[in-house]
Amino acid sequence: MKKLQEFQEIIGYHFQQEGLLRQALTHSSYANERHMKKLYNNERLEFLGDAVLEIVTSEHLYQLHPEWAEGELTRVRASIVCEQTLAFCTRALHLGDYVLLGKGEEHTGGRERKSVLSDAFEAVMGAIYLDGGFVPAKEFIHRFVLNDIEHMQLFYDSKTILQEIVQGQNLGGLVYELVEESGPAHNKSYRMEARIGGAAMGSGTGATKKAAEQEAAYRAILRLGGKHVSEVH
Repeated sequence: MKKLQEFQEIIGYHFQQEGLLRQALTHSSYANERHMKKLYNNERLEFLGDAVLEIVTSEHLYQLHPEWAEGELTRVRASIVCEQTLAFCTRALHLGDYVLLGKGEEHTGGRERKSVLSDAFEAVMGAIYLDGGFVPAKEFIHRFVLNDIEHMQLFYDSKTILQEIVQGQNLGGLVYELVEESGPAHNKSYRMEARIGGAAMGSGTGATKKAAEQEAAYRAILRLGGKHVSEVH
């Protein structure tokens, strides 16, 4: 399958068992629609990948910050392994282009849905672990997740950081406005806009207004010239 080959080139890892990668990219909607064998979707691999991600992230933070207590390590790890942040990381891989979706999921924006992307991302980690062991899985996580922790914290804490920037620089009032709401009641998508002093500074989308606000705040911070986490904490 040409797309599987393309994706392996992007991630820099070539599977011995390509079927594992295909399963990692198979959303339950696709498997159900094609009456595949029970459990032939990426949910079990996601479960495994989540565990691998947590241990690799924990080890990295433990070694990188010997001065941090358990509470700080836990907080930062949570900011890295959450759905929003992982979905953000998948953009470098164009993961949404390679996930196998059912027609219904496809038509309702599944390729951009953060839950779909983050789950597939963790499933890929699980697949690499099963195919090649811990070392290549760790290398993948370091390359695509842990390569810029400070930037990821900036994304995760974006609403708090933007508020502090706005107040510290007296930029005016900060409000979030709903720009667009789409999708059925059980599968909503929201687009929110961060406005500072009445001017639109960034927009974001998400399955909840809060998630959309987080991305909008991050975009606004970048537009303002960025801000290192360490400068506001």
